[in-house]
Amino acid sequence: MGVKVAKFGGSSVADGIQLTKIKDIIFADPDRKYIVVSAPGKRFDGDSKITDLLYLCKTHMEHNLPYEQIFQVIEDRYVAVALNLGVETDLQEHFDRIKENLKKGCTADYIASRGEYLNAVLIADFLGFDFVDAEGLILFNSKGKLMISETDEALREELSKHEHAVIPGFYGTDAKTGKIRTFSRGGSDITGSLVARAVNADIYENWTDVSGFLMADPRIVKNPKPIHHISYKELRELSYMGASVLHEDAIYPARIANIPINIRNTNVPEDHGTIITAEHDVANTNVVTGIAGSKDFTVIAIYKNMMSSERGFLRRILAILEDFDMTLEHMPTGIDTVSVVISNSTLDGKLDDLLEAFDKQLSPDTMEVFEDIALIATVGCGMSSRAGVSAKLFTALAEAKVNIRMIDQGSSEMNIIVGVQNKDFNKAIKAIYAAFTEDEVK
Repeated sequence: MGVKVAKFGGSSVADGIQLTKIKDIIFADPDRKYIVVSAPGKRFDGDSKITDLLYLCKTHMEHNLPYEQIFQVIEDRYVAVALNLGVETDLQEHFDRIKENLKKGCTADYIASRGEYLNAVLIADFLGFDFVDAEGLILFNSKGKLMISETDEALREELSKHEHAVIPGFYGTDAKTGKIRTFSRGGSDITGSLVARAVNADIYENWTDVSGFLMADPRIVKNPKPIHHISYKELRELSYMGASVLHEDAIYPARIANIPINIRNTNVPEDHGTIITAEHDVANTNVVTGIAGSKDFTVIAIYKNMMSSERGFLRRILAILEDFDMTLEHMPTGIDTVSVVISNSTLDGKLDDLLEAFDKQLSPDTMEVFEDIALIATVGCGMSSRAGVSAKLFTALAEAKVNIRMIDQGSSEMNIIVGVQNKDFNKAIKAIYAAFTEDEVK
């Protein structure tokens, strides 16, 4: 027998019906021994997440507005779930303690964390597992940064005492003050990854409301193919380019421990989902793993004769961007040309000032600005070993009458990034997707 850690997100623990589903999932495999849970999410359109209601209570308290009615909604929701499941957990003592701390002026982190706390207490009782609080185990320094090694040691020591446990996600403790600290939204994913590392899990299952990742955005490509297997590197590339995937912080603890992550669907548990591993699956014959992109970039094309022989030219570009507190997205270069790619949100109305600085400090022969540019990344570990990948991609865009403004390929040859006009974004993604799936469709 092995050990599996299963994390269930907000939609998976939203009500009694969902909790019954996760109980069936957990008991279907005796290896699922450590369970990490989020706060209850929305049950239907127009519903509220418990965490949002808790934040609202805190806001009302700070502005001397009545919050009791909002808190009563929170209480009623947990009590209804407990009654529906036949669980006799004494939740009232927990409610009373939270309200008392609210009156004493508790922090926003504390009140926000109570959604996960209450849910973990309830679910532990429902499953017959031990409840293990994340307080005092997941540790942050005074700047709010996770203390990974200290956290790993504390979790490892505590969880070794429990054969089965439910752990609340999203929060931990300031190691110096002892106060509750939370991760950013989505922190329960990080908690799950930390627990998986601490117990040396064979696999970390992340249960949500989708059956893994897709090759392209389903809002653009109709019924895109699922990604059955993806490497951490490929995932990182797709995530950077805007694909809606796990945050890097949620992956890191499992990745450094070489623990596979399995994205699964609580509502369709028979689907195998997507497996994330350190290495590319050699059995996967797909050339391209996924396609992702983002809109609204500006490209500044700089030309200067004999640029390649001028020392420090690129360094000065980076120094100027640093002076403007701007992040560089990409910088494709030629012998006498360099293109600086910057997100419009980073430029934030400073384009003219930036161009003036480039002109004064770089003395270029010409500068040309291309606005409203979208970047699209075609990602796949199999690309570097296949001839004709670039030709197929560019041919597809040409046939779709999409004009390419910029081309950039990483040194790993795992991705090809093209810049196109914003208006051609959807058309370009559809063309690339069709080009690299047509052979498999036949």
